Amino acid sequence: MKRSRAIAGAAALAVAGIATMATATTASAAPKAAAYNGACGSGYKVVNSVPVTGKGTVYLTYSAKSGKNCVVTVRNSPGKRVYMYSYLTATNGSSDWVYDSGQYTSYAGPVYLPGKGICVDWGGAIESVSVSVSGSNCGRMAAGVVTHH
Repeated sequence: MKRSRAIAGAAALAVAGIATMATATTASAAPKAAAYNGACGSGYKVVNSVPVTGKGTVYLTYSAKSGKNCVVTVRNSPGKRVYMYSYLTATNGSSDWVYDSGQYTSYAGPVYLPGKGICVDWGGAIESVSVSVSGSNCGRMAAGVVTHH
């Protein structure tokens, strides 16, 4: 009887060890979130961001000095060229859309638009995953409405 309990205990420990290894492997295999890369230039600070699920992040930045917003879409892991884009426009329709699209290895953009005192629509895509934010950052850090595609 004692031997059966010892074998059962060892089996339980082995299963727990395998589960722990699987969890550790899964956690370390998860892609690291893309950090803002400074592509908008000196004086631009991140004021909003939204993840491109599993692929990267779109950053909205603002320069108080210039009064402009800037958007850049950054991949989690740079690599082979893939389709990417970044866009930015005034929510009230007072500006044309500004965008950058193409086959990129690490980021799309930057795109700029005067944004002092106006709400903006912005977003981006990496491969077939896109995200857009409507009516955000109206001078009071309004969150806006996020749409994933």
